[in-house]
Amino acid sequence: MFRYETHMHTAETSACASAKGAEQARRYKELGYDGIIITDHFLNGNCHQYIKECQDWEQKVDLFMSGYEAAREEGEKIGLKVFFGFEYCYEGADILTYGLGREWLLAHKEIMYMSFFEFSKLARESGAALIHAHPFREAGYLREIRLVPQWIDGIEVFNCGNSDDIYNDRADKFADWYGFVKTGGTDNHHLWADRFSGIYMEKPLESIEDYVKAIKERTIGGVI
Repeated sequence: MFRYETHMHTAETSACASAKGAEQARRYKELGYDGIIITDHFLNGNCHQYIKECQDWEQKVDLFMSGYEAAREEGEKIGLKVFFGFEYCYEGADILTYGLGREWLLAHKEIMYMSFFEFSKLARESGAALIHAHPFREAGYLREIRLVPQWIDGIEVFNCGNSDDIYNDRADKFADWYGFVKTGGTDNHHLWADRFSGIYMEKPLESIEDYVKAIKERTIGGVI
């Protein structure tokens, strides 16, 4: 069995995180994970303000990916697979996006001016998989629950960042109602996290494309 974190953040990129990319990589190696997917808050979400304000698109993309790059470099040293994703924000709905890399982002500056629905269509046509993270979370920073089942590929049914497991239970039932593939994630921002989730696979993932394929072909082993 191979274990992977699918939802986590770095201090280099996400304004709400305190753990740097290399620190995150080392922590997960110690925990026995086989790989992690860095999913920092996207440019339309809670990434650092200086990244949002950067006017040069290529530099903006490089700054946005800095946490991932730091984790990837450390992962290469210690034997941990590190893959890239991001958490797209749609008015309170957080959408984990997998399968779109640096070159795709550089070629699609227009995504900053698209609606979520246009983004979803383009991303999925480009081979990406979209997972709705913690869809039933209730918190002070969220004004409403926003569900978009026709625009996603699966549901995060367990999220360690939820303040009450009832939100995970509701996500699990929602996934059952729509027949969605199920994932789990720690939503880790800090080194003091003491509860962890993710997914397991029967075969190792060698690339983010392998994970996208597992989502679309429904070959994820299960939620940790």
